[in-house]
Amino acid sequence: MTADGDMVGTVDKIHDDEAHVRVDTGLSGSIRSKLGWEDENETVYPLKHENVDKIQGDEIHLESRF
Repeated sequence: MTADGDMVGTVDKIHDDEAHVRVDTGLSGSIRSKLGWEDENETVYPLKHENVDKIQGDEIHLESRF
């Protein structure tokens, strides 16, 4: 989730301590760009640790710049 509470996607798998996120179809292009998820042919992207603010329950919250 973004700092504003917008859904980014769903964790598809965890591989080598890295979450891979299946992108929500409504995710804005600007957020995709900031995350480096610009290849529109891909549906699952790795989530970099430096982009995560906190993990709360079953939600991953991104840094406020997103």
